[in-house]
Amino acid sequence: MKRLDRTEIVFKILSYVILTIFALACLYPFIYILANSISSKDATLTGKITVIPDSFNISAYLYAFTDKTFWISYCNSFFVTMYGTLVSMVVGICGAYALSKPRLMFHRGFNFMLVFTMWFNAGMIPTFNNFQDFHVDNIYMFIIALGFNAFNIILLRNYFSSVSTEIEEAARIDGATEFQILLKVYIPMSKASIVTVAMFYAVARWNGYLWAQMLLTSENYPLTVYIRQTIEQFVARMEDDPSIASSYDFSQFSVRYAFLVCSIIPIIVIYPKLQKYFAAGVNVGGVKE
Repeated sequence: MKRLDRTEIVFKILSYVILTIFALACLYPFIYILANSISSKDATLTGKITVIPDSFNISAYLYAFTDKTFWISYCNSFFVTMYGTLVSMVVGICGAYALSKPRLMFHRGFNFMLVFTMWFNAGMIPTFNNFQDFHVDNIYMFIIALGFNAFNIILLRNYFSSVSTEIEEAARIDGATEFQILLKVYIPMSKASIVTVAMFYAVARWNGYLWAQMLLTSENYPLTVYIRQTIEQFVARMEDDPSIASSYDFSQFSVRYAFLVCSIIPIIVIYPKLQKYFAAGVNVGGVKE
């Protein structure tokens, strides 16, 4: 086994130290939020909590779980995320496959128009007016209206372009149609890139707030909009009538942090399982050879 010289040892030590500090800095906000969400009212109001909870208290979670609207909004978020990601991936895969083929008529023009939307856009107000004209006021139209992202399609297009043409030609000689080539050749060979893009779409759908708040009605609000409005209403009630604040055994900060913990649980559960695909997909799909 080759021995490391002094400079390599110093470099490794510094690398581990820096990475450890960076990891702790990224992890600390989650620990802080979790600790405050399960601590006593006095501890959170006085700012005593830094890492370790004080006087274990889950009343804030019980307040959230007993609210029927919380579960409705949670289901709305799951619905938008699952079906929104599915629609976006179907549109994205079909579009990326077509744009990766130089034989496509007006190939360069279509690719330029796709990239052009990343440089320039109409702005929020014209976009909002377009959504209103197309009656994007329910959860189904909302999923379709936000159905694709140019950057994600470009990632898929670049990966599809890297697939060997010899494999496609062999499948075509065996009598495969375009859809068969896409389904049985390109998609299986592009699993890492597809999972990566699907993760991008899923996280964006789950965390989406602005357009959901502007376009959807209250019964279709996802979790993000519900949390914002519930916290604002909770704080307003406490400020208008101090006696209400004293009737709860948890603070407004505990409620806020409890909602945040509930909102990030699905991402924390799913992301580690897809991390290996995520890293490989970004590295391969981000660069065209």
